[in-house]
Amino acid sequence: MELIFLGTGAGAPSRRRNVTAIALRLTRGDSTVWLFDCGEATQHRMFDAPFGPNRVDRVFITHLHGDHIFGLPGLLSTRSFPDNVGPLRLYGPPGIQAFVRATLDGSHTHLSYEIEFHEWTSPEPAPVREGLYTVRAALLDHAIPSYGYRIEEAPFPGRLHADRLLAEGLEPGPLWAQLKAGRDVALPDGRRLCAADFVDPAEPGRVIAILGDTRPCRAAVELARGADCLVHEATFLDRHAHLASAFFHSTARQAAEIAREAEAKCLILTHLSARYERAEEDEILAEARSVFPNTLLAHDGMTHEVTRRKRDG
Repeated sequence: MELIFLGTGAGAPSRRRNVTAIALRLTRGDSTVWLFDCGEATQHRMFDAPFGPNRVDRVFITHLHGDHIFGLPGLLSTRSFPDNVGPLRLYGPPGIQAFVRATLDGSHTHLSYEIEFHEWTSPEPAPVREGLYTVRAALLDHAIPSYGYRIEEAPFPGRLHADRLLAEGLEPGPLWAQLKAGRDVALPDGRRLCAADFVDPAEPGRVIAILGDTRPCRAAVELARGADCLVHEATFLDRHAHLASAFFHSTARQAAEIAREAEAKCLILTHLSARYERAEEDEILAEARSVFPNTLLAHDGMTHEVTRRKRDG
């Protein structure tokens, strides 16, 4: 699993940061790209990414503020150019379908593929299961409905000990596959082989939390609980905490406090206000690290690989 930050700014683009868009490249199973938010000019940022719009087959929108959705019409249109592009599933708060339909219809844009819309109708929608991944959403604390997402990967099967099976006189074949799947097998000679004796326990899958704009809240902690990587907004420095509260955002310190309480493994800060110059961005990172040391500050074009966890013990 690989996070690619296409835009890391807040509100309006700046010379160094475009508005919000984060790609999640799934490298297990079908190699596809999921997009989380799509600020203006997101598709332009893909020119420097290892994928194009046609690779994106799922889009998850956190909320309907323009810096998170104004890039959608262009991306959806460009995605239509390849002849064999498949359907796209679009998830988000109520109103996302009306926005997309209005912009496409108003511009007489005709797509060569279908869009399957899924609008959240509750604070904690039913989980979305997509192959080896489960996506959970929860309502955060923002000026308009804003959701955070938790992506959970299925466990990795344990290692099959071929040497032990061969020592039992069992040659490679269908029974190996059954044992690998965790099912005990009966041999023609009456012996019964227990899968646990020949296959290591499964290794946990990875967990990523990508949160939309929010003030600190309980839902943010729960979505990030034990996550291998938490992506959290850091619109303001702590000295501007009054502005963060007034505009329903978080400071870098508050994001770090969420990561610490959730016992996340890593925190990546994004959605930085354009008011801050380069030196102040160093201050943002230092502020968060004083609370949660394993913190990174995202920048446009940054790639972060979320590595596999090992089994406890």
